[in-house]
Amino acid sequence: MNYLVFDWGGTFLKYAVMNEDTEILEKGSLSTPEALDSKEAFYQLLDPIAEQYRHEVSGIAISMPGMLDDRTGYCRTGGMLTFLAGSTVTKDLKERYGLPVSAENDGKAAVLAEHWKGALKGCHDCAVIVIGTGIGGGIILNDRLVIGKDFSAGEYSYLCTNDTKTDMPDGFWCSGGHHALGTKLAALTGENAAEIDGIELFRRVRNHDEAATQVLREFAAKHAVQIYNLSVLLNLEKIAVGGGISADPLLVDYLKKALWDMVEKLPFREGFDVPPMADVVACAFGNDANLIGALYHHRYGTWEN
Repeated sequence: MNYLVFDWGGTFLKYAVMNEDTEILEKGSLSTPEALDSKEAFYQLLDPIAEQYRHEVSGIAISMPGMLDDRTGYCRTGGMLTFLAGSTVTKDLKERYGLPVSAENDGKAAVLAEHWKGALKGCHDCAVIVIGTGIGGGIILNDRLVIGKDFSAGEYSYLCTNDTKTDMPDGFWCSGGHHALGTKLAALTGENAAEIDGIELFRRVRNHDEAATQVLREFAAKHAVQIYNLSVLLNLEKIAVGGGISADPLLVDYLKKALWDMVEKLPFREGFDVPPMADVVACAFGNDANLIGALYHHRYGTWEN
């Protein structure tokens, strides 16, 4: 059987036709329009894609932002897609396209994918951190996905990072999305932030550019604090880092160094045992993790349709 799988994000709407073995047969993407302000306008973006493949697939699987009931598809919030809040997306699209439809939160989809066949395979206690427009994530404990009573477990963007300044954006982890790299480098150099992506920043770091290296070091230090916190709270085996910028091994290298620099400086380290830190690795599936996790949820999850 083949499936049409969507990954809805704040920057791109990705889609793929996939078979049961997670092989991607076809794929594509659209930019997420900034001016979208209604559910119907959003669904109209999906219509040509669904119509193209609806007779070739046996169902539609979705990865999306927000707090949602993965059994019913009800969106308590829609994340960056705010207009989906209060909707039961799976019901809407089943009626629209005449196919079974399932939906899973994007961070939870990523951890399902990596635990199923990726960098977290064989781990019993693990997590994924997805560095995208915001910070997504998912947690698995005792081989079970952690959901939470309001479906908000793993919503890392809401974690407070500064106890004296909690006003947006600097007081919450969501400010650590990949756009922060270009924005902060541009503030140092006077360049246009829109022209500095992750590829360019990593290129400059490799060329020993001081400003780019400083920005990446500070970015890694901010994320290392939360990696440390997750390790202490949950005693995880591994934390896999995903999102487009995770494709460059420099990111994980800097994260590991920042984590251990922090551990070495702990004021109570001498004379006390520091809790073991999780191993930090890159997601095996990169930008495809959400697609693969959505397919896993569609095939093995307990969702209603």
